[in-house]
Amino acid sequence: MESSQSKKNAPDDARYERKASGADKFMFNLKAGNHQVVGTSQSYASEASRDKGIESVKNHAPDAKVVEVGN
Repeated sequence: MESSQSKKNAPDDARYERKASGADKFMFNLKAGNHQVVGTSQSYASEASRDKGIESVKNHAPDAKVVEVGN
């Protein structure tokens, strides 16, 4: 995830694109204000677990420590 955009947009529920990814899996994208995807989730086995993942990101991303790693 792009750290600054992720932290900025994470609390806003409207920034989450909820998707079904085939084979009965679910995922989400976190989008910036310009609709660019700044983060993509793992695959979840149910819609409920995906939604819990979104809530976790919304609650934890704004205060998360950012660690830069090399490419």
